[in-house]
Amino acid sequence: MTKYFVRLDEFNTVIDLVTLSDEVATNEDAGIDYLVDHSSESNRDKWREFSKSGAFRKNGPSWGYTYDATKDAFIPPQPYPSWTLNATTCQWDPPVAWPDPLNGCHWDEDNQQWVWG
Repeated sequence: MTKYFVRLDEFNTVIDLVTLSDEVATNEDAGIDYLVDHSSESNRDKWREFSKSGAFRKNGPSWGYTYDATKDAFIPPQPYPSWTLNATTCQWDPPVAWPDPLNGCHWDEDNQQWVWG
């Protein structure tokens, strides 16, 4: 089995993704200890474990996501200025509800509407 960790920059933005074996990372602290000892980043606060499925810390992160310590969550980049952060999911919600089905449409920020095609 594998455990997943991210390295954060000074703005808590994800800049690296690392995998460790369960033997090394028996828990989050053990994984962070290993990473601090075996990488160029020795600040423990710059490492976080994550779940690819979002089972904990709300979302499985990728490069450019930020970690919010207060929410204990990874938050994707805001896709458009008009979208607001959902406090429960830590995902960005559009100002107009998602269309059903979403297939083939995209958000038009200038006109604040969904457009097909």
